[in-house]
Amino acid sequence: MRLGVLDIGSNTVHLLLVDAHPGARPVSFASHKRPLQLVSYLDADGAISEAGQEELIGFVNEAWNFARRHGAQDLLAFSTSAIRESANGAEVLARVQRETPVRLEELSGGDEAAMTFLAVRRWYGWGAGSILDLDIGGGSFEMALGQDELPEIARSLPLGAGRLTRDWLPEDPPSPKSIKKLRKYIRGMVGEAAEEFSAFGRPDLVAGTSKTFRSLARIAGAAPSAAGPFVPRVLTLEDLSLWTKRLGALSARDRAGLDGVSALRAPQMLAGALVAQAAMEAFDVQSLKICPWALREGLILRRFDTLRFETTGDLPRGPAEGEEFLVAAGAGPSSNGKPT
Repeated sequence: MRLGVLDIGSNTVHLLLVDAHPGARPVSFASHKRPLQLVSYLDADGAISEAGQEELIGFVNEAWNFARRHGAQDLLAFSTSAIRESANGAEVLARVQRETPVRLEELSGGDEAAMTFLAVRRWYGWGAGSILDLDIGGGSFEMALGQDELPEIARSLPLGAGRLTRDWLPEDPPSPKSIKKLRKYIRGMVGEAAEEFSAFGRPDLVAGTSKTFRSLARIAGAAPSAAGPFVPRVLTLEDLSLWTKRLGALSARDRAGLDGVSALRAPQMLAGALVAQAAMEAFDVQSLKICPWALREGLILRRFDTLRFETTGDLPRGPAEGEEFLVAAGAGPSSNGKPT
């Protein structure tokens, strides 16, 4: 079965097509994405502007056509903090549904944390024991801890790398005073959240997911993405602390010259490094593993888990002209992060 996953994130809008069936490892077939920082389209009231909405709708229709051309039989479409936390998020979702064939679902911070944790658990398996996952997005930062397939505790904080850069680091390169103030703010929020996790014991494995963690590991010497997903990648607190200082002294243009850092994400690398460092310090983590699976893979796995019990005959066919893709009711997480 070919499944499409449309991810409306804070930095990019991304359609991923995968081939899989219940019980199988999903294999990437094709990818279509575009840089679209919706936060840059926020007006003074925190609402996504008309221009931003038109860009979003244009890509959703583009993604729909891409999925149809490549034989997708099912489509999961979701948005995260970029729309969730905008002042007119509900109106934007309604407009997308009116003007495109796609029903865009909004994930809560708890949903994000739970589905990302599921992906990490499946990647490392039961033998990993208790897992702590840290995920830095453009708009939010998720933490989840547990011994099962869904976390026992999960938190989402408004500490996304893009958000922090926009609100706290207006200079390029940033001033030492701005960095100091932001570091204090991040440590306060992360430290308070980490105290809640202490009741659940120390994890056996700590994982970092998201492009921010992958980029930080790469500039610290980890293998490039071209080496493939099965090459072990580790980020140590010692290396991270060193690179956080270096990033603070570099302009966005200079950061974009580092291995593994794109021009799009270069401006927010320092804020992401500050969040990663604060989290590793708060949880007393000296090193973490970079997991190649994250939110998208978690949603894919949950969808196929649901199909395993729903499907009694043939898998869903692709849509005919004018039809919508099958969208699985109950395939995603509920508001508390548990599966519906």
